[in-house]
Amino acid sequence: MAGTGLDGDIPSAAADLAERYHAWVAYLQNEKHFSRHTLRAYTRDIFYFFDFLTRHIGHPPSLNDLGDAGLRDFRSWLTQRAAEGAGNSTRARQLSSVRSFLKWMDKNGFLHNPYISGIRTPKKPKKLLRALPPKQAKKLVKNLETLGHQDAWIATRDRALFTLLYGCGLRIDEALQLNFGNRPQNAEVRVMGKGSKERLVPVLPVVEKTIEEYIAQCPFPFDKETPLFLGSRGGRLNQGVAQRQLRHIRRLLDLPESLTPHALRHSFATHLLVNGANLRAIQELLGHASVSTTQRYTDLDNAQLLKIYDKAKKDAEKQLRLRKKRLFPLQ
Repeated sequence: MAGTGLDGDIPSAAADLAERYHAWVAYLQNEKHFSRHTLRAYTRDIFYFFDFLTRHIGHPPSLNDLGDAGLRDFRSWLTQRAAEGAGNSTRARQLSSVRSFLKWMDKNGFLHNPYISGIRTPKKPKKLLRALPPKQAKKLVKNLETLGHQDAWIATRDRALFTLLYGCGLRIDEALQLNFGNRPQNAEVRVMGKGSKERLVPVLPVVEKTIEEYIAQCPFPFDKETPLFLGSRGGRLNQGVAQRQLRHIRRLLDLPESLTPHALRHSFATHLLVNGANLRAIQELLGHASVSTTQRYTDLDNAQLLKIYDKAKKDAEKQLRLRKKRLFPLQ
């Protein structure tokens, strides 16, 4: 397979189809404002599909070949992906990418393929997001200062980054796209989320403090446009490096394998919910377009739900006692 398509690689396709493919990538990047991570996933899926078609029909596919692809061709592709170890979730995402590409082609009058709509999407298993228990979250934040990379400034950087993810509920990509000029300060941070939608997120003092300590120790100079989180060579910190650092830290602290940068964001939302925060408020903090997305964070187990209920009940009883005491002080 030729590559991801984000660095000038040519997919396994005839010239006419390759031209439309690159136009579609430009559309996703410039008009849909897909993040680099999302764009890479879409283009990788199309590369897999083009690679399959090349072997399936014996030559790089053209616009006509793609328009003539039938149900049997699409099913053969998904069957092969399953044989190669792709699970239902992966195949569902890849099918969605191909549908998106063909829908754009159809909308712009390049080709029409009626069969893609007849392919059933593989059922994805219901997956509950795992939040870090509060005690483990505190253990992580407390020990980040003394664990991590052998270079002190990098360990401080990791502490600042992961404290930001847990303290503000940011996506890892959102955090890594911050520059020094729009860093968290004055108890807030302006975040550019999915679809280029901005939101203002409140920042706890401890988060600002860890970021200030990291900036003070960082050996590279900062100006307004400098990436806030820097790699060892002074460029913007790579997402894969950050994920690797967290894997290393969780092993040192004997924390669960489910601890990922996204799990820190989910823990932020879950802990707010457990402590009585409104679901709509959490939706705004997370930058979800729909509250239905945020509702996934309410898929808690019975024990958690009982804790929420008991806490709310105790708080209500406490407020009632205080009110009675004010009204009837001699009782």
